[in-house]
Amino acid sequence: MFPDDGFRELARHECLRLMAKAPVGRIVYTRQALPAVSPVSFRLEADGAVVVRTSAASDLVRAVDGAVVAFEADDVDTARRSGWSVVITGAATVVTDPAEHEGLARTGPVSWAPASKEVFIRIEPELVTGRETVSPAAEPCP
Repeated sequence: MFPDDGFRELARHECLRLMAKAPVGRIVYTRQALPAVSPVSFRLEADGAVVVRTSAASDLVRAVDGAVVAFEADDVDTARRSGWSVVITGAATVVTDPAEHEGLARTGPVSWAPASKEVFIRIEPELVTGRETVSPAAEPCP
């Protein structure tokens, strides 16, 4: 970020507070050596880890298990030209512990497209960054 660029850097606790309110985020990973982005529903854990529920047969599971990924969520009001964006970067792993999987099945995020066999992906928060607009309320966009 550059000084006076219209954005304010958010502290880690602010980032996590905002992200916890977002209903949808985007997981950014590598697919066939190229960047890929998938929108997903998620839950933010108390420690800042992101948990995603998906089909065990999905390409996403194979692409992210053991890889470093980014997870982004935001909230933008285009009429007011305001908003925020938070990115959590860290290692993604498939939850393999049966007790943890069972607990997440009861309380974890709900999948958009339920499958007969689902898994949970946990992204550990190695790096948490965010920013929000700080410019004065602008005239609504035409």
